[in-house]
Amino acid sequence: MVATRSKSLRKMWGQATPYLLILPVVIYYAIFWVRPVIAVIIGSFTDASGVFTLQNFVMVFSDENFWPALNNTAIIVLFSVTIEFIGALFLALLINRKFFGSGIFLFLTLIPMALPAVATGAMWITGLTAHGWINSLLYYLGVLAEGEKIYWLGGIEPNPTKLLALVIIIDAWQVIPSMMIILLAGLQNLPKAAKEAGYVFGGNFMTVLRKITMPMLRPTIQTAVILRLISAIQIWLIIVLLLGFGRIPVLVERIVYYHEEVPGLNISYQMAAGYTIVVSTIVSLTALVYLRVSGAFKKEETA
Repeated sequence: MVATRSKSLRKMWGQATPYLLILPVVIYYAIFWVRPVIAVIIGSFTDASGVFTLQNFVMVFSDENFWPALNNTAIIVLFSVTIEFIGALFLALLINRKFFGSGIFLFLTLIPMALPAVATGAMWITGLTAHGWINSLLYYLGVLAEGEKIYWLGGIEPNPTKLLALVIIIDAWQVIPSMMIILLAGLQNLPKAAKEAGYVFGGNFMTVLRKITMPMLRPTIQTAVILRLISAIQIWLIIVLLLGFGRIPVLVERIVYYHEEVPGLNISYQMAAGYTIVVSTIVSLTALVYLRVSGAFKKEETA
């Protein structure tokens, strides 16, 4: 009887052990993620007095900066993710060849990823001023004449297209290494026999890359691109550090603006909460559309 009870207790303890091990993580997420998420959802559907309303979303969509912010975010996502994927894939393929000095080259390419966003903003803003290090470098290289300046951040008449291009370039410079690491890890896990067979049967590098490497690398590409899509939609800090609020509005920058810059307004929290729900919906829909287009769901259904 005692032995049976002891065996039963050991079995129960064994079944409960996995749940006890993840309990700290569950508690952490419940306190620092679930509770704030629920609070924001409630706040987005209530007014300042706590009454249910949809007026918050009407105010968000009526905000004069909403559609420019949505447009700028879409442009950043489209061009930034494309440039970063191409650059990351090129670097991953190059480093995967393991040429002499590839380890040092890998270390150098990872430096932008190691820099905090604030440090990156400080470095670039000192370079993009009229008397910054970029103009000085161009002068010493002979590209600029003495006294000639390029006003990278707009000057008297800022060009939104140029500013947006600068943001995309700076963001790509910082993010390409993180995508490269994911793709490089995927490349190093591919079976060498498959690629060698492609070369044996007469394929060149581009043929093997297109017909063997890329299809086998698809799950890794999906992971890298989906993570970058999500983070690209949420870009804001580098824009604020370089340009401040409002010059190049993006969706998450609007959330920070209403939550941090104008918290005293009666509608500040409602606007921030409404923007948050809109951005979360866009992120989710973008991820689902990409997974559907890339064939991830079809592959799971087939399996």
